[in-house]
Amino acid sequence: MRKMQDTGLKWLGKIPSDWSLTKIGWLYTIRNEKVSDKDYPPLSVTNRGILPQLETAAKTNDGDNRKLVRIGDFVINSRSDRRGSCGISPYDGSVSLINIVMMPRKAMIPTYYEWLFHTTQFGDENYRWGHGIVDDLWTTGWQEMKKITIPMPPIKEQETIAAFLNTKCTEIDDLTADIQTQIDTLEQYKRSVIIEMVTKGMNSDAEMKDSGIGWIGTIPTAWKVSRIKYEILPLQRPVYPTDLVMTCFRDGEVTLRQNRHEDGFTVSFTENGYQGVEVGDLVIHGMDAFAGAIGCSDSRGKITPVVHVCKTTGNNRFFMYALRSMAMNDVLMSFAEGIRVRSSDFRNFNKLGKFRIAVPSVDEQNEIVAYLDSKCTEIDAIIALKKQQLEILSDYKKSVIYEYITGKKEV
Repeated sequence: MRKMQDTGLKWLGKIPSDWSLTKIGWLYTIRNEKVSDKDYPPLSVTNRGILPQLETAAKTNDGDNRKLVRIGDFVINSRSDRRGSCGISPYDGSVSLINIVMMPRKAMIPTYYEWLFHTTQFGDENYRWGHGIVDDLWTTGWQEMKKITIPMPPIKEQETIAAFLNTKCTEIDDLTADIQTQIDTLEQYKRSVIIEMVTKGMNSDAEMKDSGIGWIGTIPTAWKVSRIKYEILPLQRPVYPTDLVMTCFRDGEVTLRQNRHEDGFTVSFTENGYQGVEVGDLVIHGMDAFAGAIGCSDSRGKITPVVHVCKTTGNNRFFMYALRSMAMNDVLMSFAEGIRVRSSDFRNFNKLGKFRIAVPSVDEQNEIVAYLDSKCTEIDAIIALKKQQLEILSDYKKSVIYEYITGKKEV
C-alpha cells in the first residue's frame, strides 16, 4: 500500500508521501508580449486545447492588441465561463488578452500539468481564487493563479502518469466517438423513417404520382397536395389564472417549463399576449420551427405569442411529423428570412401557410401516427441508453484523470 500524506487542501486531498507541493508561480512564468494577429496568426483556446482560430470564435477589431504564444507555452482562459479551456500550444500565434500565457521555468513534464489543469477539481480551485461581480464575468488573473498550490511528483513519475493518461484517455475517447457515431446514425435513421412515412406512406406497393413538390418527389396517388394554411388553423385560446408557462423545445417536446430544467435556459419575465394551450394542440415556434421546435402539447398551460397554437383538419400529430420532416430537410430554413445566423422568422403564420404539403386521408394519417409514435419511442429509448453510456464514460474519464494525476492510484 502506497504511503500517503494529507495536503490539507480540499481539492487535492491526499497525495503520495514522496511527492512535493509547489505554487504555480514557482513552476511557470508568464509571457506578456503584445503582438498583432497580422504577424502572429490568431489562435483559439478551447477545452480541446489550442487550435487555429475557430470560425465560430468571437472576432475583435483590436487585432493589434493580443498576446504572443510560442510552441510549448501553456495557455489558459482566465474567465470562469471558459473553464477547462486551456492546453499546451502546438503553434506560434496570438491569443486574446483574456488568456494567460505561461512558460515553464523549471524542469517538468508539461503534459502532466496539462492533465492536471484540465481536471474539474483544479477548475473549481482556480475559480475559488478569482473575483468578479457575477459568475459569467468571474476572472482569475495571473496574480491570483500563481498562488495556487499544486502537486509536484518526481519527474520520472510525471512522465509515467502523462504517458498512461495519454493512452488511457485515447481509448476512452475512441469508445466515446464510436458511441456518438451510433447516436448520429440512430438520429439519421429516425429522420429517414419520419420523412419516408409522411411523404410515401406505409404501403410500399401503392401507386405513385408526382407531387410537384421538389423536396418530396412522388406521393401515393390517393394523397392530395395542399397548402399548410388549408390544413393547419391557428387558434387563440384564452389564458386562465391557474395556467403555468409552457415552452416548445427544438426536440419537439411541448411541456410546462417547470418540467425541463436546462443550463443556459432564458426565462422571459413578460407575459404580454400569452395564449392558452390545451393538451394535444399543435404548437409551432415562430422563430425556431426551422430547428424542429414543432410539437403537440402534453399539458394545459400558457405560451408566448411567438408560437402558433393550432388545430388541424386531421390528426394533429401527423401534421407535427410532416412539419418536423420539413425542418429535418432544411426546407423551412431555405425559404425563411432570418434575423440572425441559422434562424428563420415564421412569426407571421401566412408565410408558413404558403408551403405545400402532401396529405393522406385521416384514416391513413392515424395509421402513420401510430407507427411513428411506436417506432420513434423505440429509437429514442436506444438513443437515451447510448447517451447514458456517454455520461458514464465522461465521468469515468474525469475520475481516471483525477485519481492518477493526484497519485491516489499508481500506474
